Amino acid sequence: MPESYLRDPEVFPEKEGEMGSIYIEAADKVDLKKIKDITFINARDVLGIIYTSKSGNSKLKWRQLRGRIGRVTGEASTNSLVNLSMARVITPEYVESLLPQGEPENPAEAEARIDQVVRESESPHTDITQEPK
Repeated sequence: MPESYLRDPEVFPEKEGEMGSIYIEAADKVDLKKIKDITFINARDVLGIIYTSKSGNSKLKWRQLRGRIGRVTGEASTNSLVNLSMARVITPEYVESLLPQGEPENPAEAEARIDQVVRESESPHTDITQEPK
């Protein structure tokens, strides 16, 4: 993302295609710049965002409720949940509430697995549309 767009809350990426997509629904939007397969747009009064991962494992929709407050619905991979949590779209407590409540796992193994997912999600080369390994 160009540096000048990082601080602008009205700039969003959009991506079309079979291999993952992001679509912004807004009352007013203007294309700013296209870099490879991503178009940066200026959007005012965002009503919704539709996201589909490259793998197809995540299909999410965000709908505006009031102002910048909205609701996310759909299916998300583990990696998408970590990224949503790190972006403060959902809370870590909510992510934990979604985890299966089956057999308790070894605490050391669970902590190592969580640490690995967090490390992968913090890597500058992590593709948020791929499942963690």
